Amino acid sequence: MSALSPRVTDRPNVSVNSPQVGGITSKSPERDTERSTADGPNEQGGTDGDHTDAGRDPQSPQSGQPAQGRDLARAALQAARERANARGTEPGVVRRKRGGLGIPGQNPRRRQWSGPGFDERDPQPLGRLASRLAGQLGWAERLATGQVFGQWARLVGDEVAEHAQPVTLKDGELTVRASSTAWATQLRLLQRQLLAKIAKGVGHGVVTRMRIQGPTAPSWRKGPRHVSGRGPRDTYG
Repeated sequence: MSALSPRVTDRPNVSVNSPQVGGITSKSPERDTERSTADGPNEQGGTDGDHTDAGRDPQSPQSGQPAQGRDLARAALQAARERANARGTEPGVVRRKRGGLGIPGQNPRRRQWSGPGFDERDPQPLGRLASRLAGQLGWAERLATGQVFGQWARLVGDEVAEHAQPVTLKDGELTVRASSTAWATQLRLLQRQLLAKIAKGVGHGVVTRMRIQGPTAPSWRKGPRHVSGRGPRDTYG
């Protein structure tokens, strides 16, 4: 072979009618018309089962791809049906609770009943509620004073009420002023019976003790200066 003979090399068979432009051949890629069975009907109007070119189902375990989209929805619906069948109900159907009247438009949370024991939601007497409110607002002492003063004649009797009047009630101590020293002594002797009558009328603990005072004597002082003496005596008793 001559030294000037051309060198022959192996090159791919390139057709003359298909020139390369910009390094890209004129051969167009094939259009993939296969669709996943989870996407529903294809563009030709058929179902996903009509195409068998893929060779395997994307939902099957052989595909190696996790379920997505509608597959997850189907799985969740199937799980809900299984739980509903175990409970004996249908999915999406809510059982109505027993014990209610089922009035339309009524809030079921408001239809509640208390148990057989005592409950604050049970109907209660007005007096009990008023006493609780007075205790919370600090009105108990004023209400007790008003009861003793307003019902004094009924509590101790007309004869005692005619010669003795209540003055103050503070911290359970009732101050009573008698019309004379004789009645003051009589009230001291009747103190235990009077306390029992008051407790029976207005309740225990309202008046725990009594302080009896005699009549108030007028002052005989005249002018800014005076001499200390024996003071007022029982002139008006």
